[in-house]
Amino acid sequence: MADTIVEQEHEAAAAERDAKLAAVAGQLDEAPPQDILRWVLDHHPGTTSLACSFGMQSVVLLHMLHEMNRLDEVEVFYLDTGVLFQETHQTRLRIQAKYSFQAVRVAPELTWEEQQAKYGGHLYERGADGVNQCCAIRKVEPMRNYLADRGAWITGMRRRHNDTRNRLPVVLWDQANNLVKVNPVAALDDATLWGYIKANDVPYNPLYDQGYGSIGCNTPVCTRPIKPGEDPRAGRWAGMGKTECGIHVDGRSVRSLDSSQL
Repeated sequence: MADTIVEQEHEAAAAERDAKLAAVAGQLDEAPPQDILRWVLDHHPGTTSLACSFGMQSVVLLHMLHEMNRLDEVEVFYLDTGVLFQETHQTRLRIQAKYSFQAVRVAPELTWEEQQAKYGGHLYERGADGVNQCCAIRKVEPMRNYLADRGAWITGMRRRHNDTRNRLPVVLWDQANNLVKVNPVAALDDATLWGYIKANDVPYNPLYDQGYGSIGCNTPVCTRPIKPGEDPRAGRWAGMGKTECGIHVDGRSVRSLDSSQL
């Protein structure tokens, strides 16, 4: 009986929390990204992180925080899978130098070579299931470990990325990672982001100039340039029916770290 009461109280508290965040999301839905950033920093001081891929969304957010004089209130982190493009690392170094910060490196327990030894070769050569398992090991699990003691995280997710993101709120509860998730550039399109980057001379990954629409791991199946007219994320896991690596999947849909749902 006591367990049932505790569970009901927990569910009621979660429902109240979700309702409050939904109200905030509604109020901020058409607000500029800076207002959304200001909200999360004011409400989660000292416990807010920015997930940074050093892609076009990330560098815009870094510049905005720098211009707001609040970059030092955020812990910037990046997932070093061990197979990032050299251009991604170079972009990180350039933008760290320009805005005077140091990103926290979050990495899996196994090195890339140790993973091949443990699993007898490249997981990405084993179809969608192998790729899902690789993403879980190298991205999902280390990120969840990192976020375990954080209060909120900022992402560069946008509604136009694909069908799984087209109703993305600017603020929500991240059930998978048990913290607030904030998406300040959710409503922005490519033209707006590139206009901002060019107008403010923001460093960006040169792979965009080589036809890449979305930049992840440097493997034969994870990232390729896109063709004219293709969706910007069409170069990610092309032909595998996969649209997400797993770090942005709602916790209600994730069965396990190596699930095909990732």
